Amino acid sequence: MQHDKDAAVVDTGNKARRWIIYVAGIYILTLGLSLAIRAGIGISPQSSLTRTMTLVLPPLTQGNFNLILEVIMLVLTFLIWPRNFKASNLLSMVPALVLALLLDFNLMVTEWIHLEPYAANLVLLFFADAMLALGLFLMIRANLVLMPIDLFVNTIQQKTGWKWGNIKTVFDCTLLALSASIGLMFLGAPHFIREGTIINAILVGQYVKLYFFLYGKYAARKAPAPAVAE
Repeated sequence: MQHDKDAAVVDTGNKARRWIIYVAGIYILTLGLSLAIRAGIGISPQSSLTRTMTLVLPPLTQGNFNLILEVIMLVLTFLIWPRNFKASNLLSMVPALVLALLLDFNLMVTEWIHLEPYAANLVLLFFADAMLALGLFLMIRANLVLMPIDLFVNTIQQKTGWKWGNIKTVFDCTLLALSASIGLMFLGAPHFIREGTIINAILVGQYVKLYFFLYGKYAARKAPAPAVAE
């Protein structure tokens, strides 16, 4: 959800262009996720859960588990507020499927990345979070379909009136707790939850804010100057 001050950044023009921006955003986001995983010093709550599940049930990929999680969120969205659920909400599974496919593709493409020095992995994580945030920014800018997870959070916000950011924080903490619990039960210890998880939680939001700011500056510079009355 964006504030009014960010409304000028949202694209409301040609739909074909917006879909191109949206898919490009998904690709960049999944590449950022893949690089964050290759950094090996902790990943986001959602990614840590789906990544942990690949160790518990190795035949399935992270993209598979990401898609399963999105399906669960869509079902929960319906159960929370059936009257508010629209048939068009089912379209959110299309970008979710694209994201799952691109995530597995980018994990395969980045499989060769193994960095030894801790500093190099830290730099890689900073870069990965910047890419992840850029993907999010492009998807927000395209102003098209919400992913089921975001739809779920939005539905709770609309039904309860609670602040969106607070709901998202509780949601992320729940996923983190699930990831840690599953890791303890099936693997003997939590996996993929480290300092990088905290870095991701802080940096991604700040990067997105930066992209909004930079685009706002660019749009203001590109806008035609107001006519001067004679």
